[in-house]
Amino acid sequence: MTTTGTAPARATDSHCPYCALQCGMRLRPLPAGGPEPVEVLERPDFPVNLGALCGKGRSAAAVLRPGARLTGPLVRDARGGPLRPASWDEALDRVAAGLTAARRQYGRDAVGVFGGGGLTNEKAYLLGKFARVALRTANIDYNGRFCMSSAAAAHRRAFGIDRGLPFPVADIARTDCVILVGANPAETMPPALRYFRELRENGGRLIVVDPRRTRTAEQADLHLQPLPGTDLALALGLLHLLIADGHLDEDFIARRTTGFAQARAAAMAHWPERVERLTGVPVAQLSAAAAMFGGAGQGMVLTARGPEQQSKGTDTVSAWINLCLAAGKAGRPGSGYGCLTGQGNGQGGREHGQKADQLPGYRSITDPAARAHVAAVWGVDPAALPGPGRSAYELLDVLGRDGGVRALLLMGSNPVVSAPRAAHVTERIRALDFLAVSDVVLSETARLADVVLPATQWAEETGTTTNLEGRVILRRKAVDAPEGVRSDLAVLHGLAARLGVPEGFPEDPEEVFEELRRASAGGQADYAGISYDRIRDEDGVFWPCPGEDHPGTPRLFLDRFATPDGRARFAAVSHRPAAEEPDGDYPLFLTTGRVVSQYQSGAQTRRVDELNKAAPGPFVELHPALARRLGVEEGELLAVSSRRGRAVAPARVTDTVRPDTVFMPFHWGGAGRANSLTNPALDPVSRMPEFKVCAVRVERASSVSASAATEAER
Repeated sequence: MTTTGTAPARATDSHCPYCALQCGMRLRPLPAGGPEPVEVLERPDFPVNLGALCGKGRSAAAVLRPGARLTGPLVRDARGGPLRPASWDEALDRVAAGLTAARRQYGRDAVGVFGGGGLTNEKAYLLGKFARVALRTANIDYNGRFCMSSAAAAHRRAFGIDRGLPFPVADIARTDCVILVGANPAETMPPALRYFRELRENGGRLIVVDPRRTRTAEQADLHLQPLPGTDLALALGLLHLLIADGHLDEDFIARRTTGFAQARAAAMAHWPERVERLTGVPVAQLSAAAAMFGGAGQGMVLTARGPEQQSKGTDTVSAWINLCLAAGKAGRPGSGYGCLTGQGNGQGGREHGQKADQLPGYRSITDPAARAHVAAVWGVDPAALPGPGRSAYELLDVLGRDGGVRALLLMGSNPVVSAPRAAHVTERIRALDFLAVSDVVLSETARLADVVLPATQWAEETGTTTNLEGRVILRRKAVDAPEGVRSDLAVLHGLAARLGVPEGFPEDPEEVFEELRRASAGGQADYAGISYDRIRDEDGVFWPCPGEDHPGTPRLFLDRFATPDGRARFAAVSHRPAAEEPDGDYPLFLTTGRVVSQYQSGAQTRRVDELNKAAPGPFVELHPALARRLGVEEGELLAVSSRRGRAVAPARVTDTVRPDTVFMPFHWGGAGRANSLTNPALDPVSRMPEFKVCAVRVERASSVSASAATEAER
């Protein structure tokens, strides 16, 4: 069990609160009254980062300062009135009353829950249970739907199970060739870049696919720079060349896969010249990439949000998986397809019940056996569990509408900045009858809430997360939280009691994890054999781990795939255009992404001076040829418009982006909010919005000063 009271003054082994690497670090408490309550130290023995930390990790303690974070509950007495301090009893009473009123007036599904990919496994699990047992609503989803849901859907389609990387991240350095698609780890997870450098030092080759020449692309042996939204055509063209050039592994295809004939037929319709016309990638580069990958003894394809955040993201990832299967580069040591998960607990967060269609253990909520198992653990009738609800954007789109969600509990997410078509989402949030937000900071979304609940942070609580490799790790409490702050588990405990469910919502994270183990037992994401003690002793345990005598599973699929017949499945997919492409009114592509010194919606990192100095505000990256055509100089304000909205930010002129494409980072709200522009067109399988490609118009906006625009984002 976790201990309470003042944390000891010695350093505590823990993990970074940010990306899915979940880098190991040590936290040493500092004397009271100092600028920060803990000091972040290196932890060189943790096998993922070996002590290395990026700037966000090194400065993570800054968000623990009272001036940067929430230190007590806030409530609003009237719509449009100011937030004021309140006691915990008043705040929780108001949340319970708001949820109850909506449920009584409109029905159970008029109450919604929206979670986050940064929540620990314990919080994600208990939040899902809270929605289905205490509220009995179908409407729960989370911002991880915006992260790797397309990769998850494709992974399950091909392999029968979804784990971001089916091998340890260190295996990247030991393969012969990696194709890295739509990923920029040099900025999104810098400590991981060491493995790509080691790959090349060991004689391996790196191919990067990205519309921009990123810091990662500069490390590559070959950089393919396709039009945004054409990654599917590119993958099909490479498979065509593998077939034509004799790089198929016929034995592997025959023994360990099914469906190749249909996938082959689809690929043969994407000959190199056609793919060049669709993607803009020259045939010579396509041929070089196919020869490099096809001729390698071992190889990997790794994707991230670039190909996944598209309205055809599932099919796009499937096409890259097809490439691995056709070349025999899957289900073997040193080979395979993997997804570089983004959020800190993007993997575990979806495994245990935050997604609209899933129950703990990565079980389907429509499976009678899954419902019976989880209901037995929860002590409820399986028939009482709701069915699947709306996916993340679909849930946000109906906030405040007839037949939609009228009262929302939001935990650890900031959709006012992070959701596509963000101005519309903001309007829908404002239309709610009631909004409660639990978070560590007063985010843009929390500012709209009727009740704000201040949550403990990573260094102030114990709990598990699951990193991009499927390694379940333990963040450990190092310091006490401020007196007015409570854990999300305590929030759920207090709300459940007020809603008439006093049992089943413990505040102790280890007690929650013990129940999670039982609920996940026998599921695809089986944690039954994982305990806090094992995690401490083994530096994390890889799932599936069905028993305490099981060693865990660092590498999946070496003997068989997780399909009924043990074979991987090819997918017969074909290129189709993006949901929206440039035209006369909106002649340019927009793509979005991250910068190294900010994280996700920036709710936490924008409160750190060191990070703001490095990345003070939004910008519009455009090619010099486009800048000349517009008569724009470096630093001049640009207005970027789409069919959904407008954003204003300074120009950053660079030849690292295509002349037909502009790039904006999505970490800021206000005038420079990139997601004011993005398209919520959804993938039909994963329900992923098309963040990564839409049509825009770019114009000068010289009437607004750059300093005023930057200040508006703060």
